[in-house]
Amino acid sequence: MNSKTILLVEDNPDDEELTLHAFEKNNINNTIIVARNGADALDYLFGTGTYAGRDPHDLPLVVLLDLKLPKIDGLEVLRRIRANHETRLLPVVLLTSSNEDEDRLKGYMLGANSYVRKPVDFDEFIQAAGQLGIYWIMLNQPPPHCPDCRKR
Repeated sequence: MNSKTILLVEDNPDDEELTLHAFEKNNINNTIIVARNGADALDYLFGTGTYAGRDPHDLPLVVLLDLKLPKIDGLEVLRRIRANHETRLLPVVLLTSSNEDEDRLKGYMLGANSYVRKPVDFDEFIQAAGQLGIYWIMLNQPPPHCPDCRKR
């Protein structure tokens, strides 16, 4: 069961604010859960730690994941998402300031659905974040619920 939430994993308060502003400006009214480090993101997804008791079957529509995170970096978060039967099909977009070919290659090798470099320019950032939201929330067709996928 997918909820109507978006999980934004972002440690930079300015980028968080810009992303939230871009969604609002583009009329993306989904609930945004913000995790400010990789450990919090995994706790949210798996219903552990500060999110103990949260239903881990209620997954977000998409995870917008920064790479350079405290505690657990974004690539490790992605690796753990793909390694878990419950979350392995969850759409994950790497939204990062990194322009390193190695980061992009590792991200795709670990199963990222998309890699988007955060624009430095304010207006471009607002536009890019809005387009991401529109695509992943309104246009993308997520995989169907698959009870058998959990058994594999």
